[in-house]
Amino acid sequence: MTKRVRIAHITSTHYPDDVRIYQKEARSLARAGYDVTIVAPAFKDVTLEGVRWHRLPRPHNRLERFTRLMPAAYRAVQDIGAQVVHLHDPELLFLGLMLKYKGLKVIWDVHEDLPLQILTKAWIPPIVRKPISSAAAMIAKVAGKFFDAIIVATPNIARSYPIDKVEIVRNYPILGEYITIELDDYNKRPLHFVYVGGISEDRGINEMVQAIKLLTRDVEAKLLIAGKLYNPALSEKLKDREVDRYVNFLGWRSRREVHEILANARAGLVLLHPLKRHLYGYPTKLFEYMAAGLPVIASDLPFIRSVIEESGAGLLVDPLNVTEIVEAMKWIILNPKAAADMGRRGREAVMEKYNWEFEKNRLINIYRKLCPNSKISS
Repeated sequence: MTKRVRIAHITSTHYPDDVRIYQKEARSLARAGYDVTIVAPAFKDVTLEGVRWHRLPRPHNRLERFTRLMPAAYRAVQDIGAQVVHLHDPELLFLGLMLKYKGLKVIWDVHEDLPLQILTKAWIPPIVRKPISSAAAMIAKVAGKFFDAIIVATPNIARSYPIDKVEIVRNYPILGEYITIELDDYNKRPLHFVYVGGISEDRGINEMVQAIKLLTRDVEAKLLIAGKLYNPALSEKLKDREVDRYVNFLGWRSRREVHEILANARAGLVLLHPLKRHLYGYPTKLFEYMAAGLPVIASDLPFIRSVIEESGAGLLVDPLNVTEIVEAMKWIILNPKAAADMGRRGREAVMEKYNWEFEKNRLINIYRKLCPNSKISS
């Protein structure tokens, strides 16, 4: 007799309703018939759409993630009776090894290229970034050797892991989430350019602000920024520019609110700097803008270029050249029909290729291979 497999998704740094962890992976697995619990720092234990949230204590600092959160996560896995543990943070490596030793199946989900990320982390002193980056690369080797499966978000990350264990599950948009946005009213929308996501210098915040400032000398336009500011010092720097007249910093917004922001914008911005870790990254916001039918103004980086050239969904610019960014914004404003057509082509590309419906099947197949005798729906 087969039984439903119990899965524990564990994160020490993400919110339980994280888009990749909850919205995509956990919900997809629950709908496929698995018994799914997210173990994460949270305010309370709840069950949403067949997914349970098991509350961990919220750590006050990085040290407490190890001294309080790890033991609590270990106990939670035992309480749940999980058979498969799906880990989402690098610092959970040792927890994963302990659970593997106990006989559980362990999946390592790598959202980003950690060794490259460490080299640009502001909170890590520059003198120790390379040694820590090398240590992170060793983590990849350990995970690849001992864990049952490695899930990665991009092909570039996959190169660090054994080919027989790694599977690429891209972070593409959920198909029905943005395509309900009406496109026929594009010409009536206010002259708003939008950026959604983490706010930092390497993501182009300075260039965005400079570009909209120059643009507003000729046109009444606005830049809407919805997301989290990573560096508090950057907030003071932006205030010094007196940007309130042409920039609205909206802070974190719910997915429904982001939907409304995108539905009232002329173009989405993806101005990642040409750093090594960005060259072959899959910026989720690029595909969300496309799903919403927005033309994009994007960095001319290898992967982004391949998507834009194939789909015809936007304009490529040098992200460090403010003049190019301004010219792209002007083109969007002066050519509304062509811009709207770009948005439609982007949406078509998402519907045909860049969507979660394809990726969730990869995810479910991983579980079917690990637990071939499990009870799941077809």
